[in-house]
Amino acid sequence: MKRTPQRSRVRRVLLSAVAVGLLATGCAGAGENAPDRPRTATVTPTAPTPASAVTPAGTLLVADFDADTVTFVDPARGPLGSVRVGTAPYGLAVGTDGRAWVATAEGVAVVDTKTRTSLGRIAYATKADGPATMGEYRAGGMGIALSPDGSRAYVGVNVPDEKGVLEVIDTGSRKVVDTVAVGRRPFDVDVSADGSEVYATGHDSYDVTAVRADTLRARRLEVAPYGTEGGLGSWLKPHYAAVRPADGKLLLPFEGERLAVLDPRTGRVTVEPMTANTHQHGTTLAPDGTLLVVGTGPIGGDDEEASLTLRTPDGKERVVPLDGAHENVAVSRDSRTAYVTGGFTREGSWDGITVVDLESGASRKVAAGVRPLGVAVLG
Repeated sequence: MKRTPQRSRVRRVLLSAVAVGLLATGCAGAGENAPDRPRTATVTPTAPTPASAVTPAGTLLVADFDADTVTFVDPARGPLGSVRVGTAPYGLAVGTDGRAWVATAEGVAVVDTKTRTSLGRIAYATKADGPATMGEYRAGGMGIALSPDGSRAYVGVNVPDEKGVLEVIDTGSRKVVDTVAVGRRPFDVDVSADGSEVYATGHDSYDVTAVRADTLRARRLEVAPYGTEGGLGSWLKPHYAAVRPADGKLLLPFEGERLAVLDPRTGRVTVEPMTANTHQHGTTLAPDGTLLVVGTGPIGGDDEEASLTLRTPDGKERVVPLDGAHENVAVSRDSRTAYVTGGFTREGSWDGITVVDLESGASRKVAAGVRPLGVAVLG
């Protein structure tokens, strides 16, 4: 029988509050002695892409968080080639024109995915203190999304120990045209279906910042189904969100136990039960409405191992086990296959993708880049 979550999670919050002054761990916060602190980039590049290459439909594009590249991956055979983009690429978004916008520590890189060529990099308006580094707490871009018409790219920029910044890029001129203060460590950025609002998920501030696309008016919406008592030392914070097309509400999973449903119009959060019982990160919606959530693995002795939750619109869940830590997920256009990256933001990541048949639950692994984090299906 699944344990009662309230007691163990609250206990973990209280323990985290005690520990944060000594050592911030995991997704908790950037303590002075935390593992995976920012470090100087040491990159071994992958093989160059042939100039004559044409990218087949269904190819995957992944952000190589422990390198300075994005890698093109055949989901059956593995890597096809890589393109240099900048230190520690995190999230990526691909437009209908085939151009990928990649959030790195140095700026937003633009890649032509059809020809696998770099189109340059856009520097952030928010200046980092010192050279670009690597690791979960590095400065620079994290979540990124495109407006529905492709005219704007929105990137959440992490500013260590301060509020984050949402930078607005005009994709035509490739220039930063606006900036807006948002929550701390903006893991994810999403856009409403009509493009009228942008949502930056602030991991370390327990919130989503809703920004009007036309006026840039920003509203802080707290999302903390376990409370905020643990502060920076807590694991129980938001990571990634998905915008539900039917009603525009944001879906934010927590710990395989609670799904926070945020109404951005009112700021009201309702909570629905989940069943995976594991720390959760990557989140996406399949074309058929199924919510997919990546379970990264246990953060406590009573947690389950890594998994992929498949949640239908009526709330029914099926949990598919995964082998080892994972971070993010993309879904094929026919809603039949999921691609789960092995580049967990914490220790325990691996250089590959797990391919999951969503009907049978069968899975297999394929090599993919260097600590692959963000992922998109091309074509």
